[in-house]
Amino acid sequence: MKKVLIIGSGPNRIGQGIEFDYACVHAIYSLKEEGIQTIMVNCNPETVSTDYDTADKLYFEPIILEKVLDIVERENPDGVFLQFGGQTPLKLSLSLKEFGVPILGTQPESIDVAEDRELFRSFIDSLGFLQPPSDTARSTEEALEKAKQIGYPVLVRPSYVLGGRAMRIIHEEEELVRYLREAVSVSYERPVLIDKYLEDSVEVDVDAIGDGEDYLIGAVMEHIEEAGVHSGDSAACIPPYTLDKNTVHTIKEQSKAIAKALNVKGLINLQFAVHEGKVYVLEVNPRASRTIPFVSKAIGYPLAKLAAKVGIGKRLRDIIPEVFERLQKGNVHWASDFWPADKKLYTVKEVVFPFNRFPEVDPVLGPEMKSTGEVMAIDEEFGLAFYKAQLAAGHRLPMKGRVFVSVADKDKPRIVELVKGFIELGFEVLATGGTHKYLKEKGLETRMVLKVSEGRPHIVDMMTNSEVDLVINTPSGSRARSDAYYIRRTAVLQGIPYTTTVRGAYAILEAIRCIKEHKDFKVYALQDLFP
Repeated sequence: MKKVLIIGSGPNRIGQGIEFDYACVHAIYSLKEEGIQTIMVNCNPETVSTDYDTADKLYFEPIILEKVLDIVERENPDGVFLQFGGQTPLKLSLSLKEFGVPILGTQPESIDVAEDRELFRSFIDSLGFLQPPSDTARSTEEALEKAKQIGYPVLVRPSYVLGGRAMRIIHEEEELVRYLREAVSVSYERPVLIDKYLEDSVEVDVDAIGDGEDYLIGAVMEHIEEAGVHSGDSAACIPPYTLDKNTVHTIKEQSKAIAKALNVKGLINLQFAVHEGKVYVLEVNPRASRTIPFVSKAIGYPLAKLAAKVGIGKRLRDIIPEVFERLQKGNVHWASDFWPADKKLYTVKEVVFPFNRFPEVDPVLGPEMKSTGEVMAIDEEFGLAFYKAQLAAGHRLPMKGRVFVSVADKDKPRIVELVKGFIELGFEVLATGGTHKYLKEKGLETRMVLKVSEGRPHIVDMMTNSEVDLVINTPSGSRARSDAYYIRRTAVLQGIPYTTTVRGAYAILEAIRCIKEHKDFKVYALQDLFP
């Protein structure tokens, strides 16, 4: 093989990660090591892949079928990589195959099984794995009927979305009608996908790599926010910090079985939800994911580079023999096939948002991606790693002061231990009427504060006057989102650390507790961890 073409991710915007550019560049470096000429196709001047000296040749063209075919005809490459540019190149896979373009790595037929929701549902059923009830609707009437059958809340999204665009968690029929009227157009050609939303579940991401014979788990990551928050917007931890080892083992085994059944050659990303002790398959992407840079740095192995070598026919056993030696001896970490069993580090990814630059945007997290960057932190305890990640993302968690708590009714039972924890650490807890009343019934002393609509001084006044040090506010449904909008916006404008999920609040509590116990933390360099 002498010449390989790599298709990039196209123009970047909020809701589409630059991480795919990382994967493309690493693939180029890897192919150059093998003496292969590299040709890059991308159309964003702000990427490293479009630097004049990254690839041997650069075509600055839009990622559309006509342009890619023109380039293939001109260059006549030995193969084309689609898996490093994210979702955008995958849409071209079947069409390119029909025109006789040689696709490297995972083949278009397998990509289509993972991308087509109906084919995917049948595929997962054939393997005997659980998945949330789901269906496809091609009209408003059909969507209302299917949502009723599945049961609210549901996660609704258009077909072929990027970065979770226009995805929404819907709690009632009236909200669904409004969403279908305002956000999407439903037709036979553009169906909407309706999935049961598993409330109070833990979402898990897996990045894996395979060569058709061997499959390795890069890492199992536990999301810190609840399922339903886009994976690109959720903080994540390697290894999982609340899941037991048996659950993680099940996730690893299912990941390998799915990758093998799809005959993946290269990278694959899988998303699971753990709900009431059961593991559900949510989504499978036979390509590089947004978490590839994070996982590669955490485990000390450049997965995109390995995938490029696999795509041109090399075996993982020959590229990384030391990993297979550890596997043979059983010296393998429970959350990653690349770590030895005795590795005792927590690696946390935290995301960075642009909310302070968009005055009208509600900073609540959901299925549509809003982040524009991410940071990473490492320590021997989860709390310390999470605290470092918050610092890196620009949030200094308070060691004392006032915590404001206002949560949806469904979340109230889950915050009792949380509030108790903050009180034990010496914080004064402020709460709006309903939350204050509930906590008082549970024997917890909080100070009631007024909502914006109840008179002054209200909670936003206190936040503006620097009388609040941390905000915990969970929304539920469209009405609650509207009521709490000013609280969340004020937190952003005043630079007050905040969270919109209960799981995020517990992570903050653990971080503050850890830093109070340790008083200080150690700084790790990746070069020292993986020399």
